[in-house]
Amino acid sequence: MIKSPTLRLLLGLLITLAAVSGFSSYTLYQLRGLRLLQTNTIDLNRHDSLLLLRVESDLNRLGLRLRDMIREPASEDVSKYRDEFNRLDADLQESLEEEAKLSSITRRRGQHAELIRSLKEFWQSCDEVFSAANAGHPEAARKLVSTSLFAQQSSLAGMVSRLLVHNNESEERADQQVASIYDGVERDIYAFLAATILAILITSLYLIYSNREIFDRLESLSRQRRVLAARLISLQEEVLRSVSRELHDEFGQILTAVSAMLARAEKKGVPADSPLRTELSEVREITHNTLEKMRSLSQMLHPAVIDDYGLIKGIEWYVGVFQKQTCIETRAIVSGEQTSVIGQPATHAFRVVQEALNNAAKHSGSKTALVEMIFSDLTLLINIKDFGRGLPPAKKGKRGLGLIAMRERAELLGGSIEIHSAPGSGTTISLAMPLRADDRALNTIDGEELLEEAISSRA
Repeated sequence: MIKSPTLRLLLGLLITLAAVSGFSSYTLYQLRGLRLLQTNTIDLNRHDSLLLLRVESDLNRLGLRLRDMIREPASEDVSKYRDEFNRLDADLQESLEEEAKLSSITRRRGQHAELIRSLKEFWQSCDEVFSAANAGHPEAARKLVSTSLFAQQSSLAGMVSRLLVHNNESEERADQQVASIYDGVERDIYAFLAATILAILITSLYLIYSNREIFDRLESLSRQRRVLAARLISLQEEVLRSVSRELHDEFGQILTAVSAMLARAEKKGVPADSPLRTELSEVREITHNTLEKMRSLSQMLHPAVIDDYGLIKGIEWYVGVFQKQTCIETRAIVSGEQTSVIGQPATHAFRVVQEALNNAAKHSGSKTALVEMIFSDLTLLINIKDFGRGLPPAKKGKRGLGLIAMRERAELLGGSIEIHSAPGSGTTISLAMPLRADDRALNTIDGEELLEEAISSRA
């Protein structure tokens, strides 16, 4: 017994689904990490860099103003730069306050605190410069600018530049991480795709192998069924032939002897008006009718004409018998170059015609029927037609025992059965069977005389 592959296929399906689910979860996790990296590092780092550029720009403007203060003539008052320094101070405070919100994410807090402390020292030095200028000491103010403020401004500018470099390096590292994630996901996708293709290939090969085993088993069972059907049909024909021979030879002889004995008894001095003569005559008539019915039954069980003269004469004989029994006008038509069909092929084809005509008599309600035999070089096509009510659509797909038996016989012949029917248009059953290469054409001897001779010799 071949085990069903269903359980193993379901297990493979579950493993595949688990692998797909796991890989999908892993991919989603990687994409979520990539999104967080871009949001928390790259985007914030770029915003922080913009703020630092703003701070750097303000510090550069301060440096330009400090240079202008040094180059001013001694008569010029440096206090006029106070308002512009206040505006730059406010802008720097605003930028640094906003930048403070991002510095905890993009870098350590100590770097921002050091920047704030240095900037605070710078403004304290500025206050000293402007205080000296207001006190009437412009030279001292300029000296503080050249000695202290320039150095502090340069230190602040360098500090901001280092922060910008740090942000750029952080952004480059983030870009490398993003590229690494993309490369890893790409490799994983290719690996998963290869594994999936391999799994599908293995599953498909296993499924093909299992199906091949199942189909081989089914083919073996089909061959066994055909052999069994052939044996059953052969056994049926042998039984029918044996019963037909027994009826014809044994019981036929007995009834013939009984009829002869009754005829002799009737002639042995029995008066013509004797009641005994009348009874003997009635018994002899009953015996004769029984003998005729038994001979007819013997022919129906296994027509001897098929063994003696082949399929064509057997069908023509049966068409006549069928017409007498059912009162359905039936004709047999032969076209093409006639070829002798004898033996088992003739018996199987005859049984198909017999079953088809019996079905027509039972179900069609037709008054006429036609059996058409069309010979070609390699095949014989037999069409059994009635012109009755046809098959209803609901019954076309149903297979009765008669149709099953006809299909079995058609398979034994190496042929096929087709049914064409429509409500109100009658039914046509077509048997297509191959002809053997060694079959010979029928003789041109009068077939009717041969048929009557065969029937009389069997009687």
